[in-house]
Amino acid sequence: MNILVVSGIWPPDVGGPATHAPELASWLVARGHRVEAVTTAGAKPAAQSYRVHWVSRRLPPGARHAAVVAAVAAAARRADVVYATSMTGRTAAGAAIARRPFVAKLTSDPAFERSRRRRLVGGETVAFQAGGGGPGAGALRSIRDWGVRRAAAVVCPSAYIAELAARWRGTSDGVTVLPNPAPSPGEATAVDFPGERPHVAFVGRLTAAKNLGVAIAAMRGLEAGTLVVVGDGEERSRLEGSAGQRVRFVGARPRGEALGFLAAADVAVLPSAWENFPHAAVEALAMGTPVVATRVGGVPEIVHDGENGLLVEPGDGPAFAAALARVVADDELRRRLAAAAAPSVSRFAADAVYGELERILREAAA
Repeated sequence: MNILVVSGIWPPDVGGPATHAPELASWLVARGHRVEAVTTAGAKPAAQSYRVHWVSRRLPPGARHAAVVAAVAAAARRADVVYATSMTGRTAAGAAIARRPFVAKLTSDPAFERSRRRRLVGGETVAFQAGGGGPGAGALRSIRDWGVRRAAAVVCPSAYIAELAARWRGTSDGVTVLPNPAPSPGEATAVDFPGERPHVAFVGRLTAAKNLGVAIAAMRGLEAGTLVVVGDGEERSRLEGSAGQRVRFVGARPRGEALGFLAAADVAVLPSAWENFPHAAVEALAMGTPVVATRVGGVPEIVHDGENGLLVEPGDGPAFAAALARVVADDELRRRLAAAAAPSVSRFAADAVYGELERILREAAA
């Protein structure tokens, strides 16, 4: 097959889509498929074994969106099927111009995320589904629904987002739950974890959704320990200003190093205010590291309370702090959670996940 992969972010960007898109593209190339990619970036992406078309993020939003549609349409004419990990509406438009089928992967509610960025709404994804945000948010919901309905198939990492997608699509037909693949421990690069133990790690984009301030506050309740924050984003400056000496921000790192920090940690944290199916939780568990997280979105589908980690309600800072303190203080509990971590995500092996996605792409192309 000739396959076009579309992703709004790309290495060195941090986040699940920035990991998933190039990893899938390389897997498909190894399987003998011809692959091209379209992304947005601040500078020309590193060379790959396939062609990567990029649109500069320095363009004004309207011009950037139009350029993405044009880039997708041009590249899609050479493809049998288009696979979008984000930018669903723009991909739908480009694929329609090129008269090519496309498969959408939904990692979140794109209308909600864009409405939050534009300060049209607050709150969480669930409340947003009932409305709110005025005409602007309503228009974004309409664009979202059109794109999802235009897709030949929709792939969702969690049952949580699949249920929402079925609502936007008007049917559950063509909606498949397909989790993010788990890395193998051999993909981790050895790192020097700074600071005293216990070692706590966070990996991800520093956005309002991740609510990292809750984990930073929880560290103040520990007698000792170091939180290493791997990633970057618009919240970084604000978080660094109030973090204190026991929180180390190391910025965006290559994936091997990010996995290395997770592997070297005693516990990983994910205090999100809202989530879908976080790649970082799968990665931490695959490295054998238990996770303290909030019970939001698809997180309970990965982190099982008392089995491979601990879950607390979102926004409950004292409960999160207590759960983190419990894990680092109780050696027996931490060992039990760590022992169950990697086996709990063994079903997410990359070949199995990407093999199913390859089948979905073949069906769409046909």
